[in-house]
Parts: sequence; structure tokens; C-alpha cells
Amino acid sequence: MPPRLDNEKFSNRLDTAAKARAEMLAKAKARVEAAKATAGDRNKERLAIAAARDERAARRTEEKRLAAIEAEKRRAQDEEHRRLAAIEAKAQAEREHDERILALEALEVEQKARRDARYAARKAQKKKGR
Repeated sequence: MPPRLDNEKFSNRLDTAAKARAEMLAKAKARVEAAKATAGDRNKERLAIAAARDERAARRTEEKRLAAIEAEKRRAQDEEHRRLAAIEAKAQAEREHDERILALEALEVEQKARRDARYAARKAQKKKGR
């Protein structure tokens, strides 16, 4: 739109303004019509995006559920391994205790045999010396 000239008449200015308003209205109507034409496509696109989002959320929920189940299985296995390890450690400690007791008994028997041998040697020495 060319700049307003000072010598324009008022009615010319009104006509020019009305034409400008009519052009702006025509542009706005054209934009609205274009938006209406693509509204269905945009709506379908939004629905597709929402469906994909819901599918991803459902997949994540399922993955979390499966991960929780797997974690519970691992925890149960670890607990079972700890329980078995504790039982094995207790059995090992009992075996070692029994071995120590047997070793002490064997040592006592050996010491008694030495004492008896020394005693018998002393007795034999006394008998010989008589």
C-alpha cells in the first residue's frame, strides 16, 4: 500500500482503508479454509502420535514389569545361594571341629603310649638293676 498523500480526499482514504480491510479479511478467510482442509490430516496425525505414545508407554510398563519379575528371581536365587553357602560353611566348620577333636584324641593316645613306654622302660631298668 503506497504511503498516504496529503492531498487525498477523505472518501478516497476511506475507500483505501476498506479495500485494505477486505484484503486482510480475504487473506484470513483463505488461511481458515486452508486450515480446515488440513485439519483432518492434522487430526489423524495427532491421533497416530497419541497411539504411538500409548504403545511406547505400554511397552515401557511391560518392560518394567518383566524387569521386576527378573529382579525378584535373581534376588531369590541369591538368597538361595547365600542359604546354601551358610549351610556348607556350617558343615565345613563341623568337619574341621571333628577333625581337630580326632587329632587331639590321637595326640592324647600317642602321648599316653609314650608315657607308658617311658614307664615300662623305667620299670625294666629297675628290674634289670636289681
